[in-house]
Amino acid sequence: MAKFNFNLRDPKSKTDYAIHLVIRWNNNRIVIPLRERIRPKFWETDIKKRNFQRAVETKQFPEYPEFNARLDKILHDAKEIFRKYENDNDHHQPTPEILRKLIQSKFNPAPRNNDRTFFNFVTQLIAESEHRINNRTGKIFSPSTIQVYKNTLRVLNEFEKIKRKRINFDSINLDFYHEFTHYLTKELRLSTNTIGKHIKVIKTFMSEATERGINTNLAFRSKRFQVVSENTPSIYLSEVELEELYKLDLSSNPRIERVRDLFLIGCWTGLRFSDFSNITQENIQDDQIEITTKKTVEPVIIPFHPVVKGIMSKYRGKYPNSLPPAISNVKMNEYLKELGSMTEGLQITASTMITKAGIQKTTQHKKYELLTTHTARRSFATNLYLSGFPSISIMAITGHRTEKAFMRYIKITPDNNAKNLRLHWQNNNNLKLA
Repeated sequence: MAKFNFNLRDPKSKTDYAIHLVIRWNNNRIVIPLRERIRPKFWETDIKKRNFQRAVETKQFPEYPEFNARLDKILHDAKEIFRKYENDNDHHQPTPEILRKLIQSKFNPAPRNNDRTFFNFVTQLIAESEHRINNRTGKIFSPSTIQVYKNTLRVLNEFEKIKRKRINFDSINLDFYHEFTHYLTKELRLSTNTIGKHIKVIKTFMSEATERGINTNLAFRSKRFQVVSENTPSIYLSEVELEELYKLDLSSNPRIERVRDLFLIGCWTGLRFSDFSNITQENIQDDQIEITTKKTVEPVIIPFHPVVKGIMSKYRGKYPNSLPPAISNVKMNEYLKELGSMTEGLQITASTMITKAGIQKTTQHKKYELLTTHTARRSFATNLYLSGFPSISIMAITGHRTEKAFMRYIKITPDNNAKNLRLHWQNNNNLKLA
């Protein structure tokens, strides 16, 4: 017999979160994100209460009767879909794929024919994405991805109004591509990577519409409908440079000392700022960090590096997680440059090149001026790769899905490659002169 329940995506959140319909039957389980959203404090989790898995009856949430009525209707419809399939198929139960499709068509129907304009479709797609499973990752779309979608939709709306160019499925062709990228380049003066991001999102919109049978124009799949990109001006810190930071005597400047220590935690764990700045006592288990990353919702386990152990011993007893308290990403990026200016090794000049408004520019910076919180994660990946640690194992921690993306991420210079080749030849004792 099938069981139907409602769950919250994040029961500890302080903001509204989507409700999921969970269906279990015959060792099968599917999760259907719903349009309904609620703040967890208004959600009843006590199984003994009459309104378990419903909104609590409180004046703080006055719309609870209508809200719960909608959930009751969803539950009734879902059960009816399941029963109807059994009745129509000689009492055979649906597969997870079939039931998911039936439920989705009921609660998230495709747009009506007269609503199938490009902008209507994209607007609906973005709304769905707030509670829809990403087929590529198997997880709910992240807020950052949804914001990227919204940004592209906004730019497209502005382009249509300013240029008086009708945008619909049939008009997104190579002519559109050239006019739109010219607009982004010359009038908005965007960088190459930002332009590429907008094109990538448009291709995502068109691909989704094609999969749903709404679009038949395949010009977006042309090789000339290209997602442009270039290497961004970013750096990593070598193990020698990290050691210099670690040995700095900052006892007279506790503010910078805490920033340095937190940054080094990132350098020796490979976690993003959103993760290494939110490590809790519960994440620390048996000389290792066990955490589910915020962006990719992937569980990772990272053993303590000696530097991490040293830092934790310094803060043990001062804070529950034995780590320095986090500050905002903006403030930390500001303080990191102040920290880097105190080291001799980061006084070297680094050249960066970026294309903006179609013009390639080279600028000179002191290396410490390019320090950001993300430098920590890039340093972790690059140093491990240079040490000979397997790429596949590094990718399991950093979350890169392809080696191609990983190799673009790390910073390997021609000098690094020459040193690696020289070391390989030195260690290969089988080579003999003729």
